[in-house]
Amino acid sequence: MRPAVLAASRSHRLRRAAERLPVTSKVVHRFVPGETLDCVLDSVAALRDSGRFVSVDHLGEDVADVDAATASMQAYLDLLDALGGRPDAVHDGARPLEVSVKLSALGQALERDGEKIARENVHTICARAQRVGAWVTVDAEDHTTTDSTLSIVSDLQDEFPWLGVVLQAYLRRTLGDCRDFASARVRLCKGAYDEPASVAYRDGAAVTASYLDCLRVLMAGSGYPMVASHDPVIADAAAVAARESGRGAADFEYQMLYGIRDGEQRRLVGDGYQVRVYVPFGTQWYGYFMRRLAERPANLGFFLRALRQR
Repeated sequence: MRPAVLAASRSHRLRRAAERLPVTSKVVHRFVPGETLDCVLDSVAALRDSGRFVSVDHLGEDVADVDAATASMQAYLDLLDALGGRPDAVHDGARPLEVSVKLSALGQALERDGEKIARENVHTICARAQRVGAWVTVDAEDHTTTDSTLSIVSDLQDEFPWLGVVLQAYLRRTLGDCRDFASARVRLCKGAYDEPASVAYRDGAAVTASYLDCLRVLMAGSGYPMVASHDPVIADAAAVAARESGRGAADFEYQMLYGIRDGEQRRLVGDGYQVRVYVPFGTQWYGYFMRRLAERPANLGFFLRALRQR
């Protein structure tokens, strides 16, 4: 059902219908804590009190004009200012507070100077993050944006060496990209877009094998691997790969999505590992929510059961 759910994520008609369902907001709240800055700050406080790190994403992508890109950038500046008010904003090692940004929300796809606009907007966000003691990680999108995204990140890392990037293990090119960015902060995930077989592994076992190959490269590098997966096989392999590479628990981190495997997140923290929770917020939740349903059948089942209960 994954291709069908991903296709639905791009449907404006289905988005409008979903937004009108009374049950939708209750179910979405499991994965998206709210639409406002105050809502996400409450969630950040609860996660930090439990010993977990956070990466906050202001939802939005594929802006259509410069004004929308500027508005998206401003939303991140406001978010960073709010996060910077926390007493644990500055940290000697891994920074507990981070924002995740999508370049398409910052103008990357605009016909005129899109890449330049996105680079300038990310630079502004990074400068503010530097000031308040937070990190920034640039999210991955579909494969057509990868070259542009990695070019922008590579340029900005000269000034902000802590700038993180997301690499998707299901892309056939990613093992080489891991080698190129093995000295950087890299969030490795499986991938959430419906990509053609010419550029991506589509079989689950092949994606997992690619992930483990990429993970070993990152663990052997000098950077900071961020293991973004809910797969127990990968979680166990990450701990082994870290030990074999001479890494301690502070030399990498696990990352999981808000609302998924909360008990496992707490267990890892209790075992002494660093765990960062990806926390999205904002009004443009539909595409994000549908990709979460497509990723795991259990998520889709949860949503359908909630609808039946109504």
